[in-house]
Amino acid sequence: MPRQHAAAPAASARIATIDDLREHLQWAVELEHATLPPYLCALYSLDPERNPDAVEAVAGVFIEEMLHLTLAANLLNAVGGSPRLDSPRTLPPHPRRLPHGDPSLELSLLPFGTEALEMFLRLEQPAPPGAPAEGDGYETIGQFYDAIEDGLRHLCDRLGEREVFRGDPARQVHAGHFRHTAGRMITVNDLASALAALEEIVEEGEGTSRGAVWDGDPDVHHPDRDEVAHYYRFQELKAGRRYRRGDTPRSGPTGEAITVDPLGVLPMRPNPRLADHAPGSAIRTAQEEFNRTYCTLLHLLEQAFNGSPQLLADAVTTMYKVKAQAQALMRMPDGDGTTAGPTFEYVPPEHRT
Repeated sequence: MPRQHAAAPAASARIATIDDLREHLQWAVELEHATLPPYLCALYSLDPERNPDAVEAVAGVFIEEMLHLTLAANLLNAVGGSPRLDSPRTLPPHPRRLPHGDPSLELSLLPFGTEALEMFLRLEQPAPPGAPAEGDGYETIGQFYDAIEDGLRHLCDRLGEREVFRGDPARQVHAGHFRHTAGRMITVNDLASALAALEEIVEEGEGTSRGAVWDGDPDVHHPDRDEVAHYYRFQELKAGRRYRRGDTPRSGPTGEAITVDPLGVLPMRPNPRLADHAPGSAIRTAQEEFNRTYCTLLHLLEQAFNGSPQLLADAVTTMYKVKAQAQALMRMPDGDGTTAGPTFEYVPPEHRT
């Protein structure tokens, strides 16, 4: 069933030019990236043996957010833009807001737990039925992507698809470049493929048809089950039960019980900063190493999205280094019963060696 579309934005708020469209799609790239550091902190704080259900849920969402980031880059490339990730604006200090989003939603670096779950639920919250498209100051991610969809349709009607989709097809990332376990990698070259990419992003986050629990994909970990959208995966963890066929957003999950062991979570200090520790200290040195590795990852992704998609393989290798360094930090005592954590602060290219 196709998802229901939001009401169109006011004429004054509509994406009216190709430059507007490219700007909003760059915001989409930044938005999808902004979700990654909070998800990684929650994921790496979890003991996989004591919390397999939570690890499965958060890891699955993270992988799909990487897919969404790549789809946003494909969309931007398709309309002649150049995705940018290796920039200080990509990594502002935490807590931070989503790019051009509702300022009341703050993203923090937290260990897995009640506070992190509430943040993720707010982040992935579905748009209410009939909610207007919002290209700036959006309340939900779905409303933001509805504004992009409206802008794409409007520009194609006014200028023609050939004028809108004039990017280099060689810059598209396809399934052969991106090995992933859920969702669809879509190359974008016309309005139909652009709308399919937008639908993939929104449905995996908030479900099909605005009001369904499921995201339209099979559950790769449990082939006998349908996969629930991101918002509802976090509802499962909060409620301690899985959704089953027949459940709705109103009913909540009524299926088998799932458990979260709070003792199987590393107590990372919330929103760590380099400035919390003296230069040369063990924790600060490890945090600086992590930041250099993470910024190298951003550089590789930017290069991959700008004509060198084969570099995604190097980016995956760097992700394993990111994981190892973050997990090592979370095992370093940091006083008051907490452990250290990654700070996700920007390092200029000349300082990464």
